[in-house]
Amino acid sequence: MPSAPNRESAFKLFPLPVFSILIAISLVLWWVPLTSSFALALGDDQYTHILLILPISGALIFLDWKSPEPFSGLAVRLGSVLLVIAASVTFYVRWRGVVLSSDERLSVNMLALVVWWIAAFLVCFGIGAFRRALFPLCFLFGMVPLPYFVLNPIVSLLQQGSAAAAHFLFAVARVPVEQDGLLVHIPGLTVEVARECSSIRSSSMLLVATMVLAQLLLRSPWRKAFVIAVAIPLSVVKNGFRIFVIAMLATRVDPSFLAGRLHHEGGIIFFLIALGMIFLLLWMVRRGESEKPIKANGVP
Repeated sequence: MPSAPNRESAFKLFPLPVFSILIAISLVLWWVPLTSSFALALGDDQYTHILLILPISGALIFLDWKSPEPFSGLAVRLGSVLLVIAASVTFYVRWRGVVLSSDERLSVNMLALVVWWIAAFLVCFGIGAFRRALFPLCFLFGMVPLPYFVLNPIVSLLQQGSAAAAHFLFAVARVPVEQDGLLVHIPGLTVEVARECSSIRSSSMLLVATMVLAQLLLRSPWRKAFVIAVAIPLSVVKNGFRIFVIAMLATRVDPSFLAGRLHHEGGIIFFLIALGMIFLLLWMVRRGESEKPIKANGVP
């Protein structure tokens, strides 16, 4: 059995081959959960964003990639602990008969897979590379499908928020309106914000896009957090605005708008409007960063 120094020398001399081996091991251990997650993303609008996470993370790591730094035994030790934890959790869930629903089991397995990938990166490329790639590595957690006991309350909040936003917009437009839970009543029409109308897909896409744009365009962690935080209520307002527009067109122009393409396929239009507002906010926040005085050696 090779000694610890020999193992560490292998990580130091051959980081990419060792990383490839660890990734290959992960594909063997987690192939079924990984393919199940992609199939879920292809078949369920609530999980479509999962398809974007891996290519975006890989691209961000590649864009900021630098030559390997001096070997760190600490990185190997920390990463090895995470590798053991990821494998142990998977083995325990699969063969210890833990009582979990299918969606919960998938979430746990995918969480273990992401931890394994992050640990493999840490072991092979060191602390410095890990710090530089912290955002894209943490972004990988977006591949973990939320179990239904977490997802359902989120969808419910989106429904309630969308109904409230639509109610507000009707009131601002001086349209007589009443709200009864998820039902919004205006003269000649009652709108129900059903689960399918929660806009969970476009909301998650907007959040993913905002996170990536904030990471690429801003330096300050606080400014990044602010822009991402704004994207959450904006996604609700976006859906309320969509309900408002379709209802107004249906009652003032033509009732066919209720079953037309704008209703069923027009989500992209309102998504782009919200994304445009995010770009505007990013421009304003980034301008504030560029206008800050640059200090050299503590002197403005």
